[in-house]
Amino acid sequence: MNIYNSTNIEFNNSNFMELNMDHFRTNQYSRINAVRYARTYALHPNPSFRYFPLINNESSGDCANFISQCLLAGGGPMTFSGSHPWWYNKANTVSTKDDTWSVTWTVANSLYWTLKVNQQSKSSGIKGLEIYDNSLLELGDLVFFEGNNGNIFHSAIITSFRYAQPLVSHHSFEALDINYTNSWPAKRVHFLKISL
Repeated sequence: MNIYNSTNIEFNNSNFMELNMDHFRTNQYSRINAVRYARTYALHPNPSFRYFPLINNESSGDCANFISQCLLAGGGPMTFSGSHPWWYNKANTVSTKDDTWSVTWTVANSLYWTLKVNQQSKSSGIKGLEIYDNSLLELGDLVFFEGNNGNIFHSAIITSFRYAQPLVSHHSFEALDINYTNSWPAKRVHFLKISL
C-alpha cells in the first residue's frame, strides 16, 4: 500500500523508502519532503518504525524518533560510523520491536547535540545551525525544548506558520501545527536551521 509519494522519495509500509540518488547529489535538505512526512505521520505514527510511548508523562517518548524520520524523509543520510552516528536499522521482520537504532536517533538531547556538532565541524550529513531570531526559521527547521536541568527533553519540526510565528508538529503528545509555545513547557527553546 503506497502511503506517500513525492518526486524524490517514496514511502510505503513494506519498505520504508526508495531514494532517487539525484536528490542526494544535490546535497540539499528537502524541506518539502520533511514537512510532508511530518504532516502525514504527526497524528498517526508510521507503523514501519518503532513507536516509543511516553512513560509516566515524564520520560522516554517518541519525539526524537519522529523528528529523525522527518529528517530522513528530507534527505538526511544515515551515518553508521564516526563519533556521532545517526541511524535506524529495520530488521525486516513482522515486528518493529526487532529493529535497532542509534541513541542520537531516539533521544532529543543527543539529536540536538549531534546536529550542532555536525554543523560546527562541517561534517557530512544532517546539520543544525542554532539561530536566535525565529523570523529566520523556515518549514522543516527544528525546535528543541530545554528543561530546568539544562537538558534538551523534547523536539519538534516546523510544519507551518501563522502570523509569522512557527507552528510545530511532534510526537509525545501527537500534535499537528500547534504554536511551539503551546507544546511542552520549557525553560528555554532552541531553534535549529537544518541543512545537509
